[in-house]
Amino acid sequence: MSSKCSEDGRALEVKLGTEIRIRQFADDDAPQERGLFVVVNRLLTPFDLRDAFEAYIERALSEEIDRITDYYGQRDGGFWVAIQNDRRVGSFGLERASPHSMELRRMYVNPSARRRGIARQLLLFAEDECRRSKLFRLELSTSEVQEAALSFYTKSGYRLMREELAQIGSNKTVGAGLRRFYFEKYL
Repeated sequence: MSSKCSEDGRALEVKLGTEIRIRQFADDDAPQERGLFVVVNRLLTPFDLRDAFEAYIERALSEEIDRITDYYGQRDGGFWVAIQNDRRVGSFGLERASPHSMELRRMYVNPSARRRGIARQLLLFAEDECRRSKLFRLELSTSEVQEAALSFYTKSGYRLMREELAQIGSNKTVGAGLRRFYFEKYL
């Protein structure tokens, strides 16, 4: 593994083995990130919640995804993309959750690149980024329609803090009565 860091110690790019490279998001990445966000969320959409998911997708695009650099910069965070063979295969964001923790956001792996350990590498990178920033707790949330994510985070040592029914939509949740699960891990 090799890495390049900025003056403040944040990782700019990390090569993980010979296959995967994780680097900070650049504005040129915006169209691919937008496409990945839409594809992943449409794949998650239950038939009876299509309208709610489409409204969520539009809201998240305008409030967050179409302005990633500003959005995460305003939240003392960052956004990274994973590259494999010159192709974008995943991404994630971090935003400040409290003075002592970050929140993992938008961790997605391209559906055609799943089951290759990319999510594990992204999560480990996010945890390391928190440690580099002297933050030793990582929080995240996911919903009941993301069964693979629920299993993945539990197996990765994350502890369920609470669950709730999300009635109101935002750029972070569909709402529509979906059950959300909130996890944390001390690093």
